Amino acid sequence: ARLHILIPIAENSIAGNAFRPSDVLTSRSGLTVEIGNTDAEGRLILADALSLADESTPDLIIDMATLTGAHRVALGWDLPGVFATSDELADSVYRWGERKGDMVWRLPFFKGYESYLKSKIADTSSTGSKPLAGAITAALFLKKFVPKTIDAGGDFMHIDFAGWTDAHPGRPEGGEAQGIIALHSQLMDQYGSSS
Repeated sequence: ARLHILIPIAENSIAGNAFRPSDVLTSRSGLTVEIGNTDAEGRLILADALSLADESTPDLIIDMATLTGAHRVALGWDLPGVFATSDELADSVYRWGERKGDMVWRLPFFKGYESYLKSKIADTSSTGSKPLAGAITAALFLKKFVPKTIDAGGDFMHIDFAGWTDAHPGRPEGGEAQGIIALHSQLMDQYGSSS
């Protein structure tokens, strides 16, 4: 098994050439994207990174992002939301999280909300048209950029996490790589160690 890591990073900055609501951008995959919210720029570069990963149709694509405030509203600061196309993969990450004290919670790729991403001027909107289900619509948006992998029988997992935690025994208040231990344990279980 080969591991390929992509690190798309964005910063909110004000400039004369910054994009605006209703701008239409063409993604790496060729999908046109209507900008629904200028505070959601991270999902655009993440979509391009997912498209790049999808070009080689791997067995598994995983992204982790501090993507939405909606995830925190649903699950709080300490519990990452896991979206997965495979029940087995989601269950395994959950079980490893329980064992390792790095809890995660599954949220759905609910098809009923796909219509929230419709756009009159592009193939898709970058954000949902309703002021609810933001974590789900963001995950559905990202899923649009891994069609080859899914069609070939591969799996896609999106983990939306806060990256911050209050103080807990053994863990100080501050930045926290939530879900990493659970995910690492699952990957080692699935793919084995290199030794």
